[in-house]
Amino acid sequence: MKLKIKRLTELAITPKYEHSNDSGLDLFSIEEVEIIAGDSRLIRTGLSIELPESTEAQIRPRSGLALKNQITVLNTPGTIDEGYRGEIGVILINHSKSPFKVTKGMKIAQMVITPVIHVEVEEVDNLSQTSRGTGGFGSTGITANV
Repeated sequence: MKLKIKRLTELAITPKYEHSNDSGLDLFSIEEVEIIAGDSRLIRTGLSIELPESTEAQIRPRSGLALKNQITVLNTPGTIDEGYRGEIGVILINHSKSPFKVTKGMKIAQMVITPVIHVEVEEVDNLSQTSRGTGGFGSTGITANV
């Protein structure tokens, strides 16, 4: 399966897997941007892609940026649909109390290519019963049932 990449500028860095068994391709910034504490910014990658048929690209945070700097992807995961041909941008948010500087060539996010399953939508009057039922947020507690 091939992911076609178009570099929109010479500054763009082709996404790559850091290790052969990684699930995410690293995405890199082409610009220098300061994100002040509590703010978010759209960071350019200088890339457009053509996804394989029946796939999407999910843009996910880098764990090191999140742990060490409280920088994450705002709309996690960001979704790039198969038909999109525009530049990939990554919305980063600074949850820290200090400004954060994004530099040219910095790894800012990871892109995971995943299959897309389309379903036929059917409106019904009732849904099947389950042991969970309608239990939602917090319904299973916060400790292990030992």
